[in-house]
Amino acid sequence: MRILLTNDDGIHAEGLAVLERIARTLSDDVWIIAPETDQSGLAHSLTLSEPLRLRKIDDKRYALRGTPTDCVIMAISEVMDGKPDLVLSGVNDGANMADDITYSGTVAGAIEGTLQGVRSIAVSQAARKDNGRFTPWEVTEAHAADLLRKLIEVELPDGTFLNVNFPHCTPEEVKGVEVTSQGKLDFGLIIDPREDGRGRPYYWLKFSERKGNFRDGTDIQALKENKISVTPLKLDLTDYSVQDRLASALGFGVAG
Repeated sequence: MRILLTNDDGIHAEGLAVLERIARTLSDDVWIIAPETDQSGLAHSLTLSEPLRLRKIDDKRYALRGTPTDCVIMAISEVMDGKPDLVLSGVNDGANMADDITYSGTVAGAIEGTLQGVRSIAVSQAARKDNGRFTPWEVTEAHAADLLRKLIEVELPDGTFLNVNFPHCTPEEVKGVEVTSQGKLDFGLIIDPREDGRGRPYYWLKFSERKGNFRDGTDIQALKENKISVTPLKLDLTDYSVQDRLASALGFGVAG
């Protein structure tokens, strides 16, 4: 099995090193193409106004001055001699759940792999900011390999990928795995206005304290209960429940 690794935290991120160790328990054919710098929050974006600069670090290990999406495209179209069997994106420093998956470069790496026809899984580790940021990487490292072995055997429809989140606890405190749906978080982005040395305004966009709808069966609730969350996501964004309503309002039927 050929495995392609990417992420959005950058080529030197600790989470990528964790993912590489996990991947090497599954295969001896592991390729790494990750962004040269942190690309968090860039979602499924492409670099179109600048050249993509690729730097070879070692055998089957590259850094790209681009986004996670760019990395997967470059890997499959230029660097690897054929498609991988599996794309693993992560391990992200922080959970990617609920509405936040729409911002996530980690999830975008899995989206691009899926678009390219490759089974893809996004992997994230929940973190906290109590007196400084703390990410318990040992949770993912202890549990991911066995879970991934099971997940890669599951038949998925075209256009579907998996989003896996590990809870913030010790490895021993993990209370199992739950197949979940995407939860809902309140909008948590705020503008922090500041002033530079010349008195000119500038702004930081940052997250405030988040509140969520902790419904049973969601990714948010699973992590709260110290469970590993596995959420199947799909590329088709069509809201089929609204099609008939729209067609009726416009005076024609829904196309077959």
